[in-house]
Amino acid sequence: MTDSVMIESLAVETVIGVYDWEREVSQRLLIDLEMAWDNRVPAGSDDVADALDYGAVSERISAHLQQIRPQLLETAAEGISDLLQQEFGVRWLRLVIRKPGAVPSAISVGVSIERGVR
Repeated sequence: MTDSVMIESLAVETVIGVYDWEREVSQRLLIDLEMAWDNRVPAGSDDVADALDYGAVSERISAHLQQIRPQLLETAAEGISDLLQQEFGVRWLRLVIRKPGAVPSAISVGVSIERGVR
């Protein structure tokens, strides 16, 4: 199966970073996500209950990051991957997290991971 559901440039405000000042402020993260999902079932039924609820996924990611307040983007990425696989049954995903403005001479910095079996 090669079907997927995508979320692009999900903006999440959270505390993230290793420096003392970063632990005092919220910063914006941008998340791109591709998740393996068999879209034949919701396509056939035309019922949202059969689809991967990208609204619920987006809200859960935001709540998770606001709760854990990670120091590292790597920690954030692994946590998101784990929750999507456990709570939503996503078998495979590709995730990119960007932190705009973290390096003055770059638009953003980030990490990319791929987890699971497609």
